[in-house]
Amino acid sequence: MTASIVLLSIFLLGMVAIGIWGMKKTTTLNDFFLGGRSVGPWVTAFAYGTTYFSAVVFIGFGGKIGWGYGLKGLAIAAGNAFIGTTLAWLILGKRARRMTQNLDAMTMPEFLQERFGSRYIKMFAALIIFVFLIPYSASVFKGLGYLFEANFHIKFDTALLIMVAITGLYLVLGGYFAVTLTDFVQGIIMLFGATIMVFILTGKAAEIGGGSGFGGAISAATERYNQWHSAIPVEKQPSMLMLGALVFMTSFGVWGMPQMVQKFYAIKNEAVINKAALITTVFAVIISFAAYYTGALSHIFYEPATLPMGPKGPEFDMIIPKLLTQYLPSWLMAVILLLILSASMSTLSSLVLVSASSVAIDLYKGHINPQISKENSLLMMRFLSAVFVAISYLVAKYQISFIVELMALSWGAIAGAFMAPFFFGLYWKKATHSGVVIGMITAIATNVILYYKLGAAKSPIAASIAMIVPFIVIPLVSFVTKPPKNEILETAFAGVAGQTVPSAEKVTMP
Repeated sequence: MTASIVLLSIFLLGMVAIGIWGMKKTTTLNDFFLGGRSVGPWVTAFAYGTTYFSAVVFIGFGGKIGWGYGLKGLAIAAGNAFIGTTLAWLILGKRARRMTQNLDAMTMPEFLQERFGSRYIKMFAALIIFVFLIPYSASVFKGLGYLFEANFHIKFDTALLIMVAITGLYLVLGGYFAVTLTDFVQGIIMLFGATIMVFILTGKAAEIGGGSGFGGAISAATERYNQWHSAIPVEKQPSMLMLGALVFMTSFGVWGMPQMVQKFYAIKNEAVINKAALITTVFAVIISFAAYYTGALSHIFYEPATLPMGPKGPEFDMIIPKLLTQYLPSWLMAVILLLILSASMSTLSSLVLVSASSVAIDLYKGHINPQISKENSLLMMRFLSAVFVAISYLVAKYQISFIVELMALSWGAIAGAFMAPFFFGLYWKKATHSGVVIGMITAIATNVILYYKLGAAKSPIAASIAMIVPFIVIPLVSFVTKPPKNEILETAFAGVAGQTVPSAEKVTMP
């Protein structure tokens, strides 16, 4: 316990110090939100990776998937690493950096407004971010609160207040500079902790299973999983369709997440993309493998009858925490706690930053007061970041029922609403404002309808379908509606390799 508290104190003080340092480098709204578009490959790569993988992967998701699918759950790790990171960087990174600079856009709503020639699409997009990202960030706060309560014996409310104070302080002071540098530090902790955790648990698992090394652990985990799986009635066995939906949702979904694609806007130049893609891929392979591999080993450490139980049955969220507490030495457990804390704080800070921008940049500066000075814009962004941290705290604390529903809907709604519009905005000149708006509406409607029709347990299927639907709707609507202005296309695609501007016969979109 003493080692944990000492490490935690050093960690939190370091985060505050970084926030103070970042404040000295932050003088404009562009600095606060995008780091002045001057971030290098290593820091950007770690910022992307730490935002991607939160505590949910290590605590609830890793244990639940590992128990239900065994080593087949590593398909999610592969998808996250090579689709959610490598392909995302290589397919989206260069064009996102070039076109957001061409259009002078700092946020996802601003990009959609400038790319499709309609100021009202920015308001609509900003409202989507506001409605769905706040519950998402609140769910991260909630997980952190329970983590502190269980391991440091700090009351849940007190733990939440500590997280609010630290996250709010370094974010409000230093903005994107502070967020990315803290992400870099947190990423190093995550890599170190995850690697040591895998090696120690592999040794323990192999010993229990009667083998040695990774081969022994994998063989024992496979055998135990097959025994458990074969004893379950066919109709109750984990669905491979669900596994496929999880791979699709968590891997392609990040292509439309505003807090993820923001990292592309902020890089120093296009030359860093390949290097950043490689670094992020290595990071994602290590972290995602560690989470799902550890979950798969749970069949060696637990029998079905010994799983952590709650009032409604097995508590899958507790599989990995109890496993780590029982088998890891105290010094490493302290590092793992920092790993989980790091994963959550990095995700949380990016979510809050993007949520605050939806009001400060997209709604207020974009619609209410376009002439606001740069000093007041920066002040408002700092103020709203603090407000959004506070709102996330209140949502996490009081768990209002309809907010809980928004948490469950958030991934499918946001990814569905933005993935196809963002992709078509980067790659297809014939995509229209009307097509994009209708595509966004149908994505959210599809996600909500299927979520309630299929049930919460099948929400990944609902989210995956909601992400696919706009890729059909947007082209169909675009073919029969007026295209963007020709000058918009010239500006957006300037300098993009292999692009030609359509003929002047295109007409103006209202």
